[in-house]
Amino acid sequence: MLEDRYGSPLTTTSQKARDAYVDGVDRYLGALDKVEDAFGAAIAADDAFAMPRIGLARMHLVCGRGAEARAELAAARERLSGVSDREAAQIDMLGDLIEGRAAEAYGRIRAHVAEHPRDILLAQTCTSVFGLIGFSGQPGREAEQLAYTTMLQPHYGDDWWFLCQHAFAQMEAGQTGPAAANIERSMELNTHSAHSAHVRAHLYYETAETGAGLEYLDGFWSRYPDTAYLHCHMSWHIALWALEQGNIERVWKVFDAYVSPNRPPGPPLNILTDSVAILYRVAMAGHDVPKARWQQLSDYAVRVFPTPGMAFADVHSALAHAMAAQQDRLQTVIEGATGPAGPVVRTLAKAFRDLADGKPDDAVRRMTEVMAEHERIGGSRAQRDLLEFALANALVKAGRPAEARRCLDMRRPHTAHDHAVAGLSN
Repeated sequence: MLEDRYGSPLTTTSQKARDAYVDGVDRYLGALDKVEDAFGAAIAADDAFAMPRIGLARMHLVCGRGAEARAELAAARERLSGVSDREAAQIDMLGDLIEGRAAEAYGRIRAHVAEHPRDILLAQTCTSVFGLIGFSGQPGREAEQLAYTTMLQPHYGDDWWFLCQHAFAQMEAGQTGPAAANIERSMELNTHSAHSAHVRAHLYYETAETGAGLEYLDGFWSRYPDTAYLHCHMSWHIALWALEQGNIERVWKVFDAYVSPNRPPGPPLNILTDSVAILYRVAMAGHDVPKARWQQLSDYAVRVFPTPGMAFADVHSALAHAMAAQQDRLQTVIEGATGPAGPVVRTLAKAFRDLADGKPDDAVRRMTEVMAEHERIGGSRAQRDLLEFALANALVKAGRPAEARRCLDMRRPHTAHDHAVAGLSN
């Protein structure tokens, strides 16, 4: 029987279908372009082959194309006859994610991965800061993330995808030394992986190597297709480093072309959160941000995340609404934030309202309540620096710049923040 790259049997007799499917999976794992084309080639070679259908459904889900994801899920379910128990389980559990049952799916997926650790499209769902652990809303999820990838280590060994994800988990837990060794090895094994390049960029960020990081990522980014699903977020990194270097002209150029809702189609979660983060970090650094830009993001947030429930999106939506003076929309987030991280979201949303209303002392009080647990909203440490800098910004506005500096020096001592907040050095 034919197998995928990780040794899992595939229910197809077509070598062409198998090879195209493996290419699609690798493109997905490496955040390359033409993922859909590769899965489409597998389907064309063997229309009865269920796995490229569910792979395509997973890709659609990541890119926020819910209707397309559900259609491919239905097509996969129509092709269950003769598939292995493992393949059927993968279709079933990814179906849970596509149909909005992520919390219920997590326990089932962990049990399945314990039995089938190299079932890559299920094992992958629990990795990274946007995965099921990353978005669990639970305290201690960074430690849980590292424990998970450590559990996978004996089963993947010297695999480029695994080393990339393990390095990210190590870095987010503060283990930058081991992370550096693993990400370098990952990139040696696969020089094309955008996920590996992305994790390497995070390592530069966490060690305050702004110039080296920008030079490195510029080289990769310049040849990375803007149709690939990580391009928006790569552009976010470029823009932030340009901001740290004081190159506001480049910030706006990158933002308008590759990050904002006007960019080529990309994952709505990245477009929203990266756009909001850039605008607020530009504003905190002392540059003017026209209200029309905030209004565009507030409108976009309502369109792509109309109902609160995903903490990471909700926090960024709340900030956009506050800055656009859309009080009714902001109140919807405050009243509707649900899930384990709901209390953190509500507190931050109220703090953003305080900042927009010119009440920095109230914002400081609220933010201080949740700063020790903001990992629960999801996202990386680099992304959540938005909150670290927002607290520092509130302290500066409250006439407490020395306290703002101490907070950043204590909480983020190894990252570059000299130019992050206007008035910080006063």
